[in-house]
Amino acid sequence: MPVSLLTALSPLDGRYHGKVAGLREHFSEHGLIRNRVRVEIAWLKALAAEPAFAEVAAFSPAAVAVLDAVTARVSESDSAAIKEIEATTNHDVKAVEYWLKNNLAHDAEVAAVSEFIHFACTSEDINNTSHALMLKAGRDEALLPVLDEIIACLRELAHRHAGLPMLSRTHGQPASPTTLGKEIANIVARLLRARDGIARVALTAKFNGAVGNYNAHLAAWPDFDWEAFCRRFIESLGLEFNPYTIQIEPHDAMAELFDAIARGNTILIDACRDIWLYISLGYFRQKLKEGEVGSSTMPHKVNPIDFENAEGNFGIANAVLRHFSEKLPLSRMQRDLTDSTVLRNMGVGFGHSVLGAANMLRGLGKLEADPTRLAADLDACWEVLAEPVQTVMRRFGIANPYEQLKALTRGKGITRDALRDFIAALAIPQRERDRLLAMTPASYIGKASELARRI
Repeated sequence: MPVSLLTALSPLDGRYHGKVAGLREHFSEHGLIRNRVRVEIAWLKALAAEPAFAEVAAFSPAAVAVLDAVTARVSESDSAAIKEIEATTNHDVKAVEYWLKNNLAHDAEVAAVSEFIHFACTSEDINNTSHALMLKAGRDEALLPVLDEIIACLRELAHRHAGLPMLSRTHGQPASPTTLGKEIANIVARLLRARDGIARVALTAKFNGAVGNYNAHLAAWPDFDWEAFCRRFIESLGLEFNPYTIQIEPHDAMAELFDAIARGNTILIDACRDIWLYISLGYFRQKLKEGEVGSSTMPHKVNPIDFENAEGNFGIANAVLRHFSEKLPLSRMQRDLTDSTVLRNMGVGFGHSVLGAANMLRGLGKLEADPTRLAADLDACWEVLAEPVQTVMRRFGIANPYEQLKALTRGKGITRDALRDFIAALAIPQRERDRLLAMTPASYIGKASELARRI
């Protein structure tokens, strides 16, 4: 069966192909190969630019341009050619080395030093650096932008509804009022912290040979400071140098990044569930889309499917991301290969994260608050004012205020008039009595409006 959008094994490459297209350039096999080529050429250029290596003649501007052009134009057909070489070598990184030598043989300057392609490198030097570059690009160019869109959308909702009173529900039961905007602002505050955690992860790489000791490097140039040279090389790629490794970079920074993304996804799951419940309560309506169907048998349905799809995708992403963070830092002695196949799935964790975010954004764009429904809920729950009444009673030394309000309201609610009668009989200053009598569930919102507008 030929592979197509309908026959793809993964929905990321089938049903949701278009929604995660931006990740393909980073996390596909072609994306990995393209980064391997980039690292190999950058290493060759670094060697040629170092005066201490007399055997590697410095490249002319023309030769540098040739190398840069190869880096810039690695095509899908080039990756296919490398895969053909791999069919013989049964080694993916060696195939890149051979392809580069063949592809650059026409340039006399480069051909003269072709044996310095992959010089003193283990495959992991190339791979770990490529993986770090892939993650950096995927985070900065795909994940953070869509997260920023969600934050901006939620912030706008928080500001728009900063003063719209809403009945809280703790344990699912009526509780002290808030505002719809303040509850959205809570999500924004959490996401801002999570976003900062994702962005701050310093992606590390190593370039220190077969077991991390520069053995081959020092065999060739024993008096050269290879550690400083390799540090400069890694930092020139925008990565953080890791000086202590076995054959592989230990992936601790990767684990930190995957955990940080999963924490952000968990906040988004929590937000999707709350918004789902607000829709269920009627606090939010969803804008209708012409031609859309909510149920195959119930014509009235307008389902919150975007938030449900988002929740499901964030859950899949977290299952994968947390496996990465638990597995990747583990390697037997100086090297085993269990990380290799796992790393090929980084795009799956990113893909479901981005897909979940896209679904959530679509859902957020459909939301319309229903002030009438919110007001009706508040007006039906005058018992929530038991809290301010008993608190003012405490201030003025009335005995057992909590217990009095508990007997009056717990498990049975109270009407507006009954509560007003209770307040009117309190032995408190008239000014305080008038303030309590003027209070309604909708006005008892504390600093909610201010907090929502401040986010």
